[in-house]
Amino acid sequence: MTALVSSKEARAKSSQAIGGKALALAELVGEGFHVPPFFVIPSDHFQEGVLGEDLRSAIGDACATLAGSRFAVRSSGAAEDGVAESHAGQFLSRLDISAADVPATAEEVFASGLGDGVTAYRAARGITEKNMPSVIVQAMVDARAAGVAFAADPVSGRRDQILVTATEGLGDALVSGEVSGEAWRFSFPRMETLQRPGGTSALSEDDAREIARLCVAVSELKNTPQDIEWAYAKETQEPFLLQARPITTRILPAGVPETRLLVFDNSNIVESYPGIVSPLTYSFAVAAYARVYRSFLQLIGTRATVIRDHATELDNMLARIDGRMYYNLGNWYRLLSLLPFFSSNRHHMETMMGVAEPLPEEVMAGIAPTTGLASAAKMVVKLALSALRLNAIKSRFMSRVTSTVPPRRQWTALKQRPLSELAAEYRRVEAALLDDWDAPIVNDFLCMMAFGGSRSLLLRWAGEPGLALHNDVMIGQGDIVSAEPARLIRQMGERVRAAPGAADILASGDADAIFALPEIGALLKDYLEKFGDRRIGELKLEEPTLDEAPLPLFRAVTAAASRSGAEPERTEPDAELDRLFKGRPLRRRLARQMLAYAKARVRDRENLRFERTRIFGYARRVFLSMGDCLAATGHLEAPEDVFFLTVDELLAAVEGSAVNSGIADLAALRRKDQENAARLPDPPERILVRGSVLDSAGRLAVVTGSGETGIDADDRQRKGTACGGGIVQGTARVVHDPSEEQVQPGEILVARHTDPGWISHFANAAAVIGERGSVLSHSAIVSRELGIPCVVAVPGACDWIKTGDRLEVDGSAGWVTKIS
Repeated sequence: MTALVSSKEARAKSSQAIGGKALALAELVGEGFHVPPFFVIPSDHFQEGVLGEDLRSAIGDACATLAGSRFAVRSSGAAEDGVAESHAGQFLSRLDISAADVPATAEEVFASGLGDGVTAYRAARGITEKNMPSVIVQAMVDARAAGVAFAADPVSGRRDQILVTATEGLGDALVSGEVSGEAWRFSFPRMETLQRPGGTSALSEDDAREIARLCVAVSELKNTPQDIEWAYAKETQEPFLLQARPITTRILPAGVPETRLLVFDNSNIVESYPGIVSPLTYSFAVAAYARVYRSFLQLIGTRATVIRDHATELDNMLARIDGRMYYNLGNWYRLLSLLPFFSSNRHHMETMMGVAEPLPEEVMAGIAPTTGLASAAKMVVKLALSALRLNAIKSRFMSRVTSTVPPRRQWTALKQRPLSELAAEYRRVEAALLDDWDAPIVNDFLCMMAFGGSRSLLLRWAGEPGLALHNDVMIGQGDIVSAEPARLIRQMGERVRAAPGAADILASGDADAIFALPEIGALLKDYLEKFGDRRIGELKLEEPTLDEAPLPLFRAVTAAASRSGAEPERTEPDAELDRLFKGRPLRRRLARQMLAYAKARVRDRENLRFERTRIFGYARRVFLSMGDCLAATGHLEAPEDVFFLTVDELLAAVEGSAVNSGIADLAALRRKDQENAARLPDPPERILVRGSVLDSAGRLAVVTGSGETGIDADDRQRKGTACGGGIVQGTARVVHDPSEEQVQPGEILVARHTDPGWISHFANAAAVIGERGSVLSHSAIVSRELGIPCVVAVPGACDWIKTGDRLEVDGSAGWVTKIS
């Protein structure tokens, strides 16, 4: 009989002699990795499952050579931890064993090779061999944190991401799926943080990154992506490597690492486009921004070749992330670099847009002023001329809007027009306004310079009080159209307060009765005629306008009727100017002139934006009338489905250039995507992506898991951790005691958590749902290997789901849905 095999001797053995796990550990020791000392009891030492007395004595002596007094006793099957089959958790492992108990525990581990779980696993995988495992005895690590890491995403198969999961103390609860642990995700090869856990974590970011690098180092040694178990001992800062095995699920080919950094920011645009934005709104806005800014560059004399060279930036000024609207900030800076005085205007733009911090230096390094002296001079002259002629430009623009957008009372006539005429009407509006948007864009640029310049001047001359005055002047204007709705609502509130019973009628929400109120009804109708488009999300085409859904207006007027007290007094700007610049008349005069000019530009900016709101409101009616026509002919399920198409798709369907005729299917797909996006927490104000905006997992340093319940509003769906496997539908079976209950073929297994002994249930299950667990628990690993969908960490799954419920399980996205 051969002797016990030490960790140093094990490298010369074969997997048949000492098992795959022991051989892998021995190779890691030989390559200098920090592995706890161990020895191996080969499988042929067990005679009918029992160790002889001489071996028991030898095991005691061998334990004395290892560090510490507590040991891990683990299996090492011949096929365990292989490239094709992991046998994850199918053999027994025991932790924290005393030296005296190691022989008996080793016999128990050896006997697990004949267990029902191993038999079911082998049958499910088509394995006919019944090799018994060798046994590893390893020094226990007194761990402060432990866990598992994957050198490639085990669900998507992507090689450009590394997943590290951790828990405090030993990692056995994490691996068994009893706890979900914390998740860290890093990019490869740059090792940028893509995901970090919310709240208190077991690992620091540096610790987690060190584990990721350890996983990469092992993978490079093995020449294939590895799944490693690790532990940080309490007395050392260097992690121990406990196990390494190839990832057995499908791994995608290695791609070329992406170096481009994209920066998305919604600091200002969220005010115009709050929340989820429909595909139609997004495409309309993208086209509008591109055409408007292209025409502005032409207006100020930018060479045609320069505009052509920046077509990509012009066409990608916006992005839609998780259904929300963002600025593609890098492209804004690149376009701003075409203008004169780029360095100073850059900061003014940031102030106006509310950008909290500038672009990262990595992005700014590729952006520099590109306008030569002659071109800059030409632009300055044209801008100066435009500034001098601004009143005339505004007048012509307002005339174009008035002649292009009919009065609101005529909009109902759109429903009487055929589809082709509606498409032609949109084209007419687009051509008349978007390509000749001179007044708003020129005023915006002048506003940017005047606003930023006056603010900087007052800060330099008067400090913080100067900034306070600047805010009062810019915001506290009475001649901005944005202030008129509030004024009218207050007036209507006064009339309601003076009319007995009017408040009760308004509170009822009965539109017919409200509009029949003497005088008040007429005022409400006048308000809707002028400001019917001025509502929350007013630039979102999918949002009903106030005349379509006037309840918010009724509530506002009702609230205004209960107002009491005078408006707070404000310090007059002239008086504050006199106080700040007492004894400095020249500065006072210059500050007053700059403030007056900046105030006028801000006023015009707001007033011209109201005209944009009117245009968007009319475009909404045109699009919705097109939806009516398409629904009436069966091309869409409902008129509102038109909002799930892009402008180009809609017009192509009408004008004859569509790629296919299935716009109803396309709208249904987009609706589902948008519903999924609506369940997600709002993304952060700024998002950095290495690569493509489509790559939600590639966002840098996005915090997750900080209070999100994963439960939708009506509790028909809950989201857990996606472990792969696709989508299936079936009947649920909630299993609390696997020894007493059995999953029938085709049923969906639902459990609080599972362990490797559930493999016989897995073999029958159409899908697996776990209330606890993670992508690296044994249940997840085995589910992926068997090719069945698996979602774990589903909140309250065992109480929410009842046996017999019909479910849809999306193992790729992590959603579990109850089917009526």
